[in-house]
Amino acid sequence: MLAAELPKLAAGLLLLSYPLHPPRKPAELRTGHFPQLTTAALFIHGSRDPFGLPEEMRAALGLIPARNLLVEIAGAGHELRAKNSGGGDVSGHIVDAFLGFFP
Repeated sequence: MLAAELPKLAAGLLLLSYPLHPPRKPAELRTGHFPQLTTAALFIHGSRDPFGLPEEMRAALGLIPARNLLVEIAGAGHELRAKNSGGGDVSGHIVDAFLGFFP
């Protein structure tokens, strides 16, 4: 929200498990500031996150005029750990996505 109000505050945003809405309350979207966001934003999100499913996230990101990207962590919830994987190398995946999005 602050980056939408002060666009020069940051060169880019890395958002881990952005809480799009409270669990089981998809009508309570936290996207009012998205149309004013002019800062590039990289969203890392679990495919099973109850705070926003990937298709909900993709629709919401369409509201952002700045360059943005959604990176989905398969099988992960809000904590970004894939179920039955022992966590996997999520941090490496995030770093790779970051370096690719913010050259």
